[in-house]
Amino acid sequence: MIGYVVSLLLFLWFYSMFHPLNHRNKRISCAPIHGYRSLLEPTLLLQARFASNAPELIRSGYEKFKDRPFVVRRYDADITILPHKYVAELCSAPASIKMSAVKVQVANLVHRWTYSSFIEHSDLHFRVVEKKLIPQLPKYIYAATKEMEHAWLTNVPKPQDWTEVDIQHIIRTLVSQMSSRIFLGLPTCRDPEWLNLALTFPADVNTTAFTLRAFPPWMHPIIARLIPARYRVKRKIDLATEIIRPLISNEGERQDKGDGGGDDTLLDWMMSNGDEKETRVGEMATRQCLLALASTHATSMAAANALFDLCTHPEWFAVLEDEINDTLRDRGFLNSEKGAREWLSSLEKMDSFLVESQRLHPPILLSPQREAMVPFILKDGTCIPKGCRVAWAASSHLNDPHVTPNSEVFDPMRSYRKRYSLDRRSKHLAGQTNIDNLAFGYGRLACPGRAFAVAEVKVLLVKFLTEFDFKFPKGISMLHYKSADEIVFPDPKARVLMRKKLCRKTQA
Repeated sequence: MIGYVVSLLLFLWFYSMFHPLNHRNKRISCAPIHGYRSLLEPTLLLQARFASNAPELIRSGYEKFKDRPFVVRRYDADITILPHKYVAELCSAPASIKMSAVKVQVANLVHRWTYSSFIEHSDLHFRVVEKKLIPQLPKYIYAATKEMEHAWLTNVPKPQDWTEVDIQHIIRTLVSQMSSRIFLGLPTCRDPEWLNLALTFPADVNTTAFTLRAFPPWMHPIIARLIPARYRVKRKIDLATEIIRPLISNEGERQDKGDGGGDDTLLDWMMSNGDEKETRVGEMATRQCLLALASTHATSMAAANALFDLCTHPEWFAVLEDEINDTLRDRGFLNSEKGAREWLSSLEKMDSFLVESQRLHPPILLSPQREAMVPFILKDGTCIPKGCRVAWAASSHLNDPHVTPNSEVFDPMRSYRKRYSLDRRSKHLAGQTNIDNLAFGYGRLACPGRAFAVAEVKVLLVKFLTEFDFKFPKGISMLHYKSADEIVFPDPKARVLMRKKLCRKTQA
């Protein structure tokens, strides 16, 4: 039976590549397609190489066409990669009128089959971060820190001797509970069913979307029914609906009593500020699932990458630990809402370390991405046709030696030195966007939750580095990274050794 299904999928895949309805989005007319090895190479092979080795195709294209647009071919889309000189001009364009990030997001998620179509018509998830989370950031950082302390008791092993652990899973579990605390509050953030859903939902959505993107839209009704992950997505949304329903009912009861819903959680704010459709239980449950994906994936990866980089360059453990100890001595632990922002901002060397870690290990290589909603004429006369998807080779640009001198060297104090040498201590911080660093987007649609994400990473690193020693298992000196299309991630099988600091013995 399995062999039959696999054979059918392969047949449909090859057939789809040559079907006349396999329409591809438009591209800038003068932009060459990059990556063909010969004039006779089938497009399918180029697309397969992008799926498995996008980092090399993007890097080589950036070096070859640094001042010209060029095109890479993903299974589902031709993506026109623009020169960096167009960043400011395009990212300042009105998103809903000319250049849309949402259009790209829903296409990447294959929204019809991952139940995320509502994103195209509702930005409530964006508004709640911008208008509630960020203005009250210290309050929510403190709430997340308290929840981390609770999750730490049951989800983090406490080995006295060197023990191999899946640190990525541990961090994802902690981040998921921390984020759930501010979105849904107690006791839901500690509900095992919700936490399991929040941890596994991202993988099922990504598997569904990645599989479907390999086929043209006319085939999706067939292929979707053959993907087990798609059924798991639906079951988890149904479960989320049952979990969220009483929370919404309780919020309504609080409003009836005249206290305005409390606004203690971000769900409260969304229920108070969303329209009738946005606050329906089904749409709200699906939104919470997608928020779990957005708030957990990149944040947990950034924290794990920082620990992997410390294991690769262990001389930096002492530098960060000394800074943490100095902060603890001067300010005590982060124990109030009022001190949250000030406490974390004092970890300047850790902040610089995170900037360097993300420079070397970005979660996505093409950022930001936009789709032209109308024909767009650039100031130099270049025409971006309607329906053209554009992006920037953000990582390649940031690692260009002309932008980052000695870019091949791991130098965690780059940002720290810039701040002090230029006397601009409020600049070059983790989570900040600038014209050369597009990790969190740029312009009108930069990631609104980036400050909270950086704070979560710092809170986790303080806790881990205060309590544990880390190193790679014997025979491993650095970590290998994998990619799927333009997404880059640490090897899921990567492990580290950890042990409690209180039981420090002679180094093995």
